[in-house]
Amino acid sequence: MLIQSTLIALSATLAAAVKPLTVKNQFFVDPNDNIFQIVGVAYQPGGSAGYNAALGKDPLSDGDICRRDAAILQILGVNTIRVYNLNPDVNHDECASIFNAAGIYMILDVNSPQVAGSLQNYNPWESYYDTYVNRTFAVVEAFKNYDNTLAFFSGNEVINDASSAGQVPPYMRAVTRDIKNYVAKHCDRKIPVGYSAADVRDVLFDSFEYFTCAEDGKSDDPSRADIFALNSYSWCGNSDMQKSGYNDLVEGFSNTSVPVFYSEYGCNEVKPRAFTEVGAIYGKDFSAVFSGGIVYEYTEEENSYGLVSVNTKDQSVTLLKDFYTLKDQFAKLDWKKIQGVKSAKDGSGPKPPKCDSKLIKSKDFDGNFTLPAMPPNVPKILANGVSPKPSGKLIEVTNFKSKYTVKNADGSVISDLAVKPLSSDESNSPGTNDAKIQSSGSVSSASGNSTSSDSSSDSGSNTKNTSGAAGSAVMTLPAVAMGAFAILAGLAL
Repeated sequence: MLIQSTLIALSATLAAAVKPLTVKNQFFVDPNDNIFQIVGVAYQPGGSAGYNAALGKDPLSDGDICRRDAAILQILGVNTIRVYNLNPDVNHDECASIFNAAGIYMILDVNSPQVAGSLQNYNPWESYYDTYVNRTFAVVEAFKNYDNTLAFFSGNEVINDASSAGQVPPYMRAVTRDIKNYVAKHCDRKIPVGYSAADVRDVLFDSFEYFTCAEDGKSDDPSRADIFALNSYSWCGNSDMQKSGYNDLVEGFSNTSVPVFYSEYGCNEVKPRAFTEVGAIYGKDFSAVFSGGIVYEYTEEENSYGLVSVNTKDQSVTLLKDFYTLKDQFAKLDWKKIQGVKSAKDGSGPKPPKCDSKLIKSKDFDGNFTLPAMPPNVPKILANGVSPKPSGKLIEVTNFKSKYTVKNADGSVISDLAVKPLSSDESNSPGTNDAKIQSSGSVSSASGNSTSSDSSSDSGSNTKNTSGAAGSAVMTLPAVAMGAFAILAGLAL
């Protein structure tokens, strides 16, 4: 009886493995004051079809699927997922708790592919109104109580060319302000809010300066982004720091006052992907500026960026060549050393520059720091909270075994696949879950990324332009994150 009680208590403890991270100087910091490097994967099973408001479906609504995927991501070595489209009215307790027990944090986009679900990148004033802002607040409410909620993205690639740069900045900064004010008033902890940018060099650094500067030079400016991230595909195949333009990124962000990281990376112009950028991203010089990155993406869609293929008929999963290659690249690194760097004294990092139009270099970029006022009704929502109010909490997880079949690239089944629950304060790292999978050396390139009729592939055309280093690349957006723009554009027509 005593043993049984002990096991139940241990299970309850293990269900809450990770503890909230904080931002200290220009880095994320764990409870032990170690600088935290994001080792992430973009997680949107089914692409845009993975979100269905009518069916109450989103990527974190099905515990059995999350159990399957958390185990797979644990084996890969991931400590963070990015989820693009979420329904705040759906219960996410089981999925959030499973990923938490697996030692995996969540970075969450507050936008959705629905009408009134995102800020559009043309005439943004037309989409900045109470229904939209209320929706962003609702996502915060739904996820604020999970310890493994790492951050919220207030926007994704809303500025992606000179035209959008001429209209969007003040409205995007206003949305960030509104969400940060909601977090300050209604959350028990300060959850970072920031922007995920397109790696379009003509507007990238102006976006960075615009969103991370501080009005009157005060770092607690509520409109200032707490984090800044970029979707970059400029490192293709066996590239290097110079060819890819990574050296320019390190230099351009070297004086950052907030955490900077890749919100997407993983060029697929060369297949199978080599992921040789992993060594650079977590190397000494890069990690002195950047806080890691998120590989695009978990499931294979029409764009051929997947690490795994999902059979939508029986929810079985097959690991693809890119999974093994990425796992091997992670395995080459000393993660105890990478994740064991102590943070500097609080306040010793770079200070945010005072917002000034002189920070902006492009004549096409709107450097006006006079932000639009909150739309009608939003002050009341901000004061009282959203209604009805979503709620979430971590729950005890007792079953960690995958219900669904997971196969190696050669078709062999991975036996007894399960999440390995971690102890308190422990995040996942490569090697934590040592489930036996096929060796990478036995995986042929023919086992690479091709979408079968049974795999989930309803994400639209997610073509990535990978010439960011050239300075004027246009990065087309993930359909899962930008579905609302397409919908709104259709309505405008």
